[in-house]
Amino acid sequence: MDKLFGTDGVRGTANTHPMTAEMALRIGAAVGQYFSRDGSSVRRVVIGKDTRLSGYMFENALTAGLTSTGMNVLLLGPVPTPAVGLLTRSMRADLGVMISASHNPAGDNGIKFFGPDGFKLSDQMEADIEALIAEGVTPAEAKKIGRAKRIDDGRFRYIERVKSSFPRQMLLDGLKVVVDCANGAAYRVAPEALWELGATVIPVGVTPTGHNINEGCGSTSPQLAAETVVAHGAHVGICLDGDADRVILLDENGAVGDGDQFMALMAARWAEEGRLANKALVATVMSNLGLEHFLANKGLRLERTSVGDRYVVERMRSGGFNLGGEQSGHIVMSDYATTGDGLMAAMQFLAEMIRSQKPASALLRSFEPVPQLLKNVRFAAGQAPLDSDGVKRAIKQAETDLAGRGRLLIRKSGTEPLVRVMAEHEDAGLMERAVDSIVEAVADAVGG
Repeated sequence: MDKLFGTDGVRGTANTHPMTAEMALRIGAAVGQYFSRDGSSVRRVVIGKDTRLSGYMFENALTAGLTSTGMNVLLLGPVPTPAVGLLTRSMRADLGVMISASHNPAGDNGIKFFGPDGFKLSDQMEADIEALIAEGVTPAEAKKIGRAKRIDDGRFRYIERVKSSFPRQMLLDGLKVVVDCANGAAYRVAPEALWELGATVIPVGVTPTGHNINEGCGSTSPQLAAETVVAHGAHVGICLDGDADRVILLDENGAVGDGDQFMALMAARWAEEGRLANKALVATVMSNLGLEHFLANKGLRLERTSVGDRYVVERMRSGGFNLGGEQSGHIVMSDYATTGDGLMAAMQFLAEMIRSQKPASALLRSFEPVPQLLKNVRFAAGQAPLDSDGVKRAIKQAETDLAGRGRLLIRKSGTEPLVRVMAEHEDAGLMERAVDSIVEAVADAVGG
C-alpha cells in the first residue's frame, strides 16, 4: 500500500485514492482500533469539518469506521481545525478528527488527527495506523458498536476560548475589521467573535456552497479582502484559509503582511515583556532570512524546522518554546492553543494595535525581507523529478551561484504533487535566474 499520510494527515482529490469513502471507512476503523487497543470500554472521538461538499461523505464514512470498532462519535459540524484540537482536550475525548484540505481547492479533501492532548499525531503513530489499515481491522462485536451524536454548541465553545485569549480589559470598539473566511470553516465563528468584542465587522467569504471554499478569497487569495479594506476604509483585514488554522493580515492600505512579519512583531513584543520562552522563535526553513536577521539584532534566536506546522509544534514542545509558525500564516501560540490558530493570532494582532495605538501598516513591517522567490512545478503520479540528472545539475549550479549571500531550498510538497523551488538572495535578478533554471529542468524531467 502506498504511503497515506503526508505532512498534514491524508489529503487528495475527493473520490480518488486515497480520498475515497471506502478508504475513509478503513482509516476510521484502523484509528478506532488503535485508540481502543488497551481494552477500555468507553472511547470518544470528536469530528469537525470544513464546508466542502465531500465533507458529508467523509464524515459518514469515518463515523461508520470508528463506531464499528466501538468508538462513540461526537459530530461538531463545520468548525475550524484549532477548535477540534481544543474540544478534543476539553471534552476529554480520546481522539480528534478534522475533515479538511485546508487551503486546497474545493474538489480536494483531507483527514487529520489529534490525540487526547489536543496535539497532532506523531509520525510514528501515523505509521502504526497505516500498518493497521494494511493488515485489516477486526470489528467490535455487535453489542459493543459505538454511537454517534451531534454536538450543537461546538462553535460557541470555541468562540469563548478565542475571546478568552484577548486581554480582558480591552474591547474592539471603534475598530473596523474586514474578515475573509474563505467560504470555509470559520464563516460563522470569526465574524461572531469579532462582533462580540465590539468590532465593526465587514465579512467576506461567508457564503459557502460546498464548491467555493478558497475560491478567489481567503489567505491564498487576499485580493478581494484588500479591495474591501480600501473600499470601506477599514483599519485592518484578516484573511483565513479554508480550515482557519492560518491567517494573512492586511493593513489599512490593503498591503499584505505575512506570517514572518507577524511572528517578528510578536516575538519582539513578548521578549520585551519577558514572555518569550527561551528567547527564541520556532519557524520553518521557508521563513525569510530577514526574520532571522531581525531576531538576531534583538538577541533572539530562530529555530528552524521542516515545513509543516506539526513540526513547528513538535520543536516547540521539545525545546520549551511558546511562539512559532510558518510564513504562510500558521501561527502557533502554545500559551493559548495546541495548533496553528488563524483567528486567535488575529486577535493578538488587534490587541497590539490597540495597545500601541499604531496603524496596521506600522506593525506589519518589522523588517525588510531579503528578496525571496518561490515557484512550483506539478508532476504526475509515479514521477520522481528530483532524481533526474538534469535537475541535479541545475540545483548544483544554482547553489554555486547563490552561495554566500542567500540560500536555496528545493522540496516536494507534502500535501500536493508539486516540486517547490524557493530561493533568497540580495541580488533579485540572480535569484530569479537560479530558480528559473531549476524550474525549467524539473519541467523537462516531467515532460513539460
